[in-house]
Amino acid sequence: MKILVTGTEGYLGSLLPPLLIERGHEVIGVDTGYYKVGWLYNGTEVTAKTLTKDIRNITAEDLQGVEAIVHMAELSNDPTGQLSPTITYDINHKGSVRLAKLAKEAGVRRFVYMSSCSVYGVATEGDVTEESSVNPQTAYAECKTLVERDVTPLADDDFSPTFMRNATAFGASPRMRFDIVLNNLSGLAWTTKEIKMTSDGTPWRPLVHGLDICKAIVCAIEAPRDIVHNQIFNVGDTSNNYRVKEIAEIIADTFTGCKLSFGDSGADNRSYRVSFEKINTILPGFKCDWNAQRGAQQLFNLFSQIDMTEETFLSRGFTRLKQLEYLIRTQQIDQDFFWTKK
Repeated sequence: MKILVTGTEGYLGSLLPPLLIERGHEVIGVDTGYYKVGWLYNGTEVTAKTLTKDIRNITAEDLQGVEAIVHMAELSNDPTGQLSPTITYDINHKGSVRLAKLAKEAGVRRFVYMSSCSVYGVATEGDVTEESSVNPQTAYAECKTLVERDVTPLADDDFSPTFMRNATAFGASPRMRFDIVLNNLSGLAWTTKEIKMTSDGTPWRPLVHGLDICKAIVCAIEAPRDIVHNQIFNVGDTSNNYRVKEIAEIIADTFTGCKLSFGDSGADNRSYRVSFEKINTILPGFKCDWNAQRGAQQLFNLFSQIDMTEETFLSRGFTRLKQLEYLIRTQQIDQDFFWTKK
């Protein structure tokens, strides 16, 4: 199958193409290149040929012969979304819906969209399922719900979208991110020997390793159409719901000698436990291989191997907000987040 993956130079995008290529698929990539500077280690033997292009500028010609699209190229995470909510909606909502419509017109039969469990926002009544009400708290999460809303009606006999609501990702990637909870706390534990929580750590977060997200994508692409057609899947495992304090304790246990302390109840009110029964029951071949303990150990081993420094950990290439602020400040991207002419 010829598959277009958007965001191939991102945290998840750098992990997925090798898995698809290994299974015999032809993979092409699209990425605008915001995060080229963020390369932590040499971790891929093969990758996809990538077109440097903003998703807002993709044309029908770019989709010629493509049978499936995996779309993950959006402005990532809540702080980045708040940097410029207008542009976040322009890229994450309008840009994604435009791509889906263009894909349908071009004859692309499958469209796998990377949504997020952050759409649940604040949930107090047990484990939320794909049928639960959404309650997005940020521009980033709101855009995910809008894309799901607007792409769902495009589904027909010739165009089959699937929506993957990923839990919070963690784990090693060549295009590393240190602005997500387990990775961030692991970096702090390694570089400062201290995790000093500003909150009491009671909110719930579901976690999923980046490789397990990629596994879910591969399973969705290869599944019989009627199983995934116009379906929403929470991506993860119910056993990988953790309180933030539990994540911190796991990391402190793994990174020996690390001091751990907690603060008062924080301002961030997002808290939700998620049920992943549907994906583990319905999607052929899917089962998570990773949990927080194994992920923390993976990062400890990686940091030891590459002799990671505090300078590397704090570098802008591994934090989405820092890198975008740098590109804006140096006028490499304009107010609409398009690259400026040299």
